[in-house]
Amino acid sequence: MTGEVPGRADVVIVGSGHNGLVSAILLARAGLDVLVLEAADVIGGATRTENPFPKVPELRHSTGSYLLGLMPPELLATLDVRIPVLRRDPHYFLPTPGGAGSPYLLFGTDTAATRKQLAEFFSPADVAADDALQAELAALREDLAPAWLTEPLPVEETAARYVRPELQTVFVDLVRGSVADYLARFDFRSELLVSMYAVTDGLSGLNAGPDDPGTGHNFLVHNMCRLPGSGGTWMIAEGGMGTVSRTFADAARASGARIVTGASVTAITLDGDAASGVVLADGREIGASVVLGACDPYRLMGLLPDGALPTTLAERMAAVRRTGTTLKLNLALRGLPRFSCLPEGAPSPFGSTIHLLPGSASLAGGGGESPMAALRAMWADVQAGRLPAEPTIEWYLHTTVDPSLADPAGHHSSALFVQSVPYELAGTTWAEALPGYVDKLVEICERYAPGTGDLIADAVPLPPPGIEAHFGITGGHIHHVDNTVSFADRMPYATGVDGVYAGSAGCHPAGSVIGAAGHNAAQRILADLGR
Repeated sequence: MTGEVPGRADVVIVGSGHNGLVSAILLARAGLDVLVLEAADVIGGATRTENPFPKVPELRHSTGSYLLGLMPPELLATLDVRIPVLRRDPHYFLPTPGGAGSPYLLFGTDTAATRKQLAEFFSPADVAADDALQAELAALREDLAPAWLTEPLPVEETAARYVRPELQTVFVDLVRGSVADYLARFDFRSELLVSMYAVTDGLSGLNAGPDDPGTGHNFLVHNMCRLPGSGGTWMIAEGGMGTVSRTFADAARASGARIVTGASVTAITLDGDAASGVVLADGREIGASVVLGACDPYRLMGLLPDGALPTTLAERMAAVRRTGTTLKLNLALRGLPRFSCLPEGAPSPFGSTIHLLPGSASLAGGGGESPMAALRAMWADVQAGRLPAEPTIEWYLHTTVDPSLADPAGHHSSALFVQSVPYELAGTTWAEALPGYVDKLVEICERYAPGTGDLIADAVPLPPPGIEAHFGITGGHIHHVDNTVSFADRMPYATGVDGVYAGSAGCHPAGSVIGAAGHNAAQRILADLGR
């Protein structure tokens, strides 16, 4: 255990993820005695920079979350902190298998070049569709921004209060509906473009397929990038995502909060119907009249005595409980891969999110399923407990943009973010299936960048149960509560148990590295305390 554990505090925060640290800053600055208890030996939850590679021990890597995009600039101003970020340019790379001359997209700050690529490799109609999509998302992003830093309302009330009248119906339909239906409104000619947007924004992290209700909400969430200088895109935190949690932890300590690692909370105690403190794994008790669960909501619920939580809330949260469906294959590379579709002299794609999409071969004349049919087949496999032969992959490689992560030998920090896979496999186990599936994923990379396998110096896969074990997230679900669940339907900040609050990614506004839940939970606590 790192740090001294006092016998009492005004507020005990369970978990040192970025939301918990945001709460700690605000509550400590309000004059409260704040104690943050973290079960792991490191702070940050899934917002960490680690050295995960046994064969390349000095290479640093963001093992969980890997980009910063959705944190509201108003929150950073309120906290008076600065997180160093690096803009990716280009930020999207959509290759297809095949040699030079095969279609590809490389989106960056050069709008004219992007439009030229869209027209050349797809069609002028796709340029118009993309323009219309981006304009509508920009308007929704602007309208919705204030709603993220306050208590949530039901979807229809959110629309009425925040969204301009001409987009209110669009907003409600988007949040309630599917990403496939939303994208269909824009009349893209290229299914590969639709698939790219559906995957990277609509399906990322979800236990859902492209036609499922609520995937539109996830799509909207992932398009809420408003950080200064981002141009609406996700950025790299310099030094890895651990920079985010370290920055917040430093500010929390400077404000008077105490942070103790290696301190696992096993129970929340009640005196009558109100919070009285927590119990640690070693049996020690810490008194507190306020306990804030910055852990996932299901872990928080498990810390409370049976029957303490209001029945309606317990039933509602049980009904939306889902397991995770993402696999992360962390990679240490000896060198940079070469994508066969890129002509000589093309801009470097390595800072971007590289989209390896099922069905992309069809665009390059390789036959096979169409991209959206391939997405639906992938989801059918997951529902049946099968590992998809053609999952979607987001491949990233950040050391070309952030060389501070590299080791002295010049290895590169890379990873595959794989969507979707089952939490439990039918007829086998992850221990049995994982080595072969890692080989399969590398083989997919080889289709686009031959020789990739020879560059891998070490590989550390985290399937959903591995994510659960490594980061302590129930079910390995990176959103805590599936992002198909929105606004007032997510875990409330005030649990209905006096003095017990929730403030994690499972609360409003959504799962991701946002920090708004930590801010909003702290504001609710201060209001309830009359501060």
